[in-house]
Amino acid sequence: MIAVDSLTVEFGGTTIFKDISFVINDTDRIALMGKNGAGKSTLLKIIAGAQKPNGGRISAPKDAVIAYLPQQLMTENSRTVFEEASQAFQEILELQTEMDQLNHALTVRTDYDSPEYYEIIERVSVLSEKIYSDGEINIDAEVEKILLGLGFLRSDFQKPTNQFSGGWRMRIELAKILLQNPDLILLDEPTNHLDIESVQWLENFLVTSAKAVIVISHDRAFVDRITTRTIEVTMGRIYDYKVNYTRYLELRGERREQQQKAFVEQQRMIADNQEFIERFKGTYSKTLQVQSRIKMLEKLEIVEVDEVDTSHLRLRFPPSPRSGTYPIIAENVGKSYDGHVVFSNASFSIQRGEKVAFVGKNGEGKSTLIKAIMGELEYDGKLTLGHNAMIGYFAQNEATLLEETLTVFQTIDDVAKGDIRTKIRDILGAFMFSGDDLDKKVKVLSGGERTRLAMIKLLLEPVNLLILDEPTNHLDMRTKDILKQALMEFDGTLILVSHDRDFLDGMVSKVYEFGNKRIKEHLEGIGEFLERKKMENLNELEAR
Repeated sequence: MIAVDSLTVEFGGTTIFKDISFVINDTDRIALMGKNGAGKSTLLKIIAGAQKPNGGRISAPKDAVIAYLPQQLMTENSRTVFEEASQAFQEILELQTEMDQLNHALTVRTDYDSPEYYEIIERVSVLSEKIYSDGEINIDAEVEKILLGLGFLRSDFQKPTNQFSGGWRMRIELAKILLQNPDLILLDEPTNHLDIESVQWLENFLVTSAKAVIVISHDRAFVDRITTRTIEVTMGRIYDYKVNYTRYLELRGERREQQQKAFVEQQRMIADNQEFIERFKGTYSKTLQVQSRIKMLEKLEIVEVDEVDTSHLRLRFPPSPRSGTYPIIAENVGKSYDGHVVFSNASFSIQRGEKVAFVGKNGEGKSTLIKAIMGELEYDGKLTLGHNAMIGYFAQNEATLLEETLTVFQTIDDVAKGDIRTKIRDILGAFMFSGDDLDKKVKVLSGGERTRLAMIKLLLEPVNLLILDEPTNHLDMRTKDILKQALMEFDGTLILVSHDRDFLDGMVSKVYEFGNKRIKEHLEGIGEFLERKKMENLNELEAR
């Protein structure tokens, strides 16, 4: 059991949260919720010991292991994927190395009655107890199981980690955490860099094999499947619900209704008393009553209504210029690198106004095909863009490409043209940037704020073919819902690369599956596709 006791955190003169306390039980699976800036990531860092609070403390058993996956990526190094993942067992490996050395010493020494000889025997005994206290571990088999589950191929195991993208290095960090079998796993947006199949595998692992878990995630389906408890951080305090996210939303709505009702009643009572005080404050016979009511109001604890994110992200894409009937036509398109076939013989057409999803494991060609559509690389076959096709592209790393030395206002002012420049403040306000926010440097923005700012840049010019690569990374659920609604109303053609099932569900009507060096078209929504795909995975497990 780990206890958060009277925690207080202040930053830049602002109280993030004050005097919060809760207990993390041995098998709790907790969703940490709250709007961007509420302090969720800060709380995880404090529990992990990566940041110090202004007050309060974290209490944990002496031998408790707490593992933390932050949003920041692992530093590159020259170790192989397998070697890096095996670092999770570094302590055991060091103990085994020491024991092997001591056992060798016992075989060559002949001073059987010396104190030194007995010290070696005693040390070997201690090491044996430490190594085998939890049962003998087949380290190589455990590392292989976790890496395969997170989407790595066996052929990847001996490659240096510096050959992999940031997303794949994040998976290596996640593998190290899962291999430690910690008492508490802290995950900050763990699904941002996982494909759909790896998310499903992680869900199953956390539910069946993990101990206590606290997760921050914008993936509603992921949160609902793995958690049984929801802690909301809001207005410097917390609310603790022993339910999953969907049920928490219902209870939070009921809570706020009750607060609103109590607030209205209290304000009416205050007004009545203030009216009495004003009316009789000069009346001698009412002096005691007036003073009594003044003291009562001075001591009154005002009912607070928890904040609701009332800033509406009025996201509207500009009307799309009309394109040809088929903005994209692919005929036997393929791509190879140094003899390695990414995919081949892909033939399909995307009709004007269609909303489609590109799904599949990382490395199977989704980004490659997008680059081909954008004209950024050579390819085999024929790829035709329709008449008047105007492409708007949001890259997965778009938020990191912003100039960090500019302010929020300057970022948009530099790209706005013509009459739109007179509406920059209105546009920024619609994306929840107002007041002092406009003068913030990009380098101090959170991941969600950067993503919103990058999305504004995309909206400044009308397009009719929108290509979005993981647009929901770092967005909170409310912002994600508003973006989804805007995309559903977008009257152009939409291609979405995303691992977020909840975001894709109800929006796309066609799924392109990348895998096994080919691209397969499915004329169905993401829900139907996943239901059928999951059954195929189960059949494959049974076949093995």
